[in-house]
Amino acid sequence: MGNAQCFHGLFQQYNTNKQKNKHTKEKQVVDKFQLVTVSVLLLIKFEFESAASATTMAAAKAASGVPPSLSAKVIGYVVRKVDDFFEGISAEKQAISLLSKLRNEMQTDKPLLELKDDLPDTESWNQYMQRQQNQLGDQEPVSWFKSPWLYVECYMYRRIQEAIWLNPPINNFDFFNEGKTESFFESQQAVMALCTYLGDIQKSMETLSENQLSECFNKLLQVSLWGNRCDLSISAGQKNSQKASPIDSLNSLQSFILVDDSNMVWLTLNSCRRSEGSGKKTADRVDIVLDNAGFELITDLVLADFLVSSGLARQVHFHGKCFPWFVSDVTANDFQWTIRQTMAANHKWMCKSGFQWQSYLKEGLWCYHDHPFWTQPHEFCDMAADAPDLYATLQEADLVLFKGDLNYRKLTGDRDWPHTVDFSTALRGFEPSALCSLRTLKANVQVGLQPGQGEKLTSQDPSWMTNGKYAVIQFQSPKLEKNRPQD
Repeated sequence: MGNAQCFHGLFQQYNTNKQKNKHTKEKQVVDKFQLVTVSVLLLIKFEFESAASATTMAAAKAASGVPPSLSAKVIGYVVRKVDDFFEGISAEKQAISLLSKLRNEMQTDKPLLELKDDLPDTESWNQYMQRQQNQLGDQEPVSWFKSPWLYVECYMYRRIQEAIWLNPPINNFDFFNEGKTESFFESQQAVMALCTYLGDIQKSMETLSENQLSECFNKLLQVSLWGNRCDLSISAGQKNSQKASPIDSLNSLQSFILVDDSNMVWLTLNSCRRSEGSGKKTADRVDIVLDNAGFELITDLVLADFLVSSGLARQVHFHGKCFPWFVSDVTANDFQWTIRQTMAANHKWMCKSGFQWQSYLKEGLWCYHDHPFWTQPHEFCDMAADAPDLYATLQEADLVLFKGDLNYRKLTGDRDWPHTVDFSTALRGFEPSALCSLRTLKANVQVGLQPGQGEKLTSQDPSWMTNGKYAVIQFQSPKLEKNRPQD
């Protein structure tokens, strides 16, 4: 539910002028809470994250004795001034209390706690915790420093959601909304340039040769790839937008793509299109597992528009998150809001794109899903067992595009793989369909490189796996695996 809907539900009882005044006052109170809480949540995350390794929280033990950092000061200030900020509204006080408790648990390696809310995924989360406990044994409880980093990072966001959910009337707010909307508005020049480029392609679509169509596809695929740099969970929620034309930047970025399987992606889509009249039963469908709202979402929508308007796909299915996740991830509200804002733009091609996207949704050519599995800690190799309905949904697609760093970590299990391990090996049997990861590197896991490539990168740029400068377009298909030559 978005902010507008939530405000409506929260204040609908105030109908008289006096009640409307109270409505305004309480809205200001909640706005203050939102402003402070965003800072608290982000600083909690980054204090915790700074001590973490790519695969385990063991290294965080060294940080447990560090004096309270800025996040502690911020929370302390909020707790001391809670009455000034929230004028006695108890829900906000309780949420801040739960967040403060969460921060303390993370700093002091407390045991992880079962969730107590009544959201649909609560039982699944608690079962996953028991699974972790079974792997650890009975000697010690599952805790922040003794658990896989992928698990505890996801668990942290779920606990943040619990703190909000348990405290109506703020339980439906997206406290990361401001950063996501700012990213969209600050990228307007780039959005307009991208929509204009799409419009120019579509005007001449019928006259494009196959080579020209392939060139356009590769450009938009790379724009979607580099749009992934706009990640608020990596930038601590600071401004992280796209100002320049993304098309004009592609040539200078080409050398930073470490693995480029874009030709395999093109061949997969084009072969489906060629088989249309052959009697073969095919969904001719592309699924996009989304990452960030803001400019990156626009790049995904433009790519999806091109796929449908060019005939490379009949349908595009988008997969987002059920609730605010990793600061900037796309929720249903973000998805709908972005299309509405694009429709309302005072720019010919941007506005036209927005209306076209809304039409795709109404006609069923585009669909949006938000399965709970995407906001759980499972590695994707567990999907067939833990979310068979979602796995079956992905099997209906001809191609699944996985956007971003977290999806890559879940695809590969966030393990410390040698850089030369095949992408197919790291997937560990996850093959619902042909798939492609579009990812700018922001975490210490990367597979599928050539021998010596990782070592060369480390010598040239020691932070190459985490600074967002490098990217991969990595493809894998069950058909490709079957046809792979045997050694």
